[in-house]
Amino acid sequence: MDYPKKTCSIERLVTHEKLVQATITGRKTQQRRNGVYGYPNETFDLDGKTFVVTELYQQRLGDMTDADAQAEGYPSLEMYRDLILKMHGGMEWNDDASAWVHCFKAQEKTLQARSFKVAHIIRLYDSHAATLLKQL
Repeated sequence: MDYPKKTCSIERLVTHEKLVQATITGRKTQQRRNGVYGYPNETFDLDGKTFVVTELYQQRLGDMTDADAQAEGYPSLEMYRDLILKMHGGMEWNDDASAWVHCFKAQEKTLQARSFKVAHIIRLYDSHAATLLKQL
């Protein structure tokens, strides 16, 4: 799929401290923005934990559900709407307005696990080589 050019850096996707914590604990898995901040498979870090964008699509605000608000880290759509309106003073909720939905998840630690295994193998090899050299 062709996406528009980014309007902001992915590092700015999740910035509010409470939402950062909700993301780290897994309670937040989506972020809606007016523009594109990150593309699928792109990663970002929050407090040393890496997240990967899994999906990017547009959604009308009027099509949001309580489940969408919960994925944003809020208990209900009503609370999400109220907080958005407080954060953006003077903004009115427009059901026909659309936002880019960035879905994300914590990145699996397979790369870290592989690095650990490689380092362990190298240590074993070095230890074995040192033992062989002593025998010469």
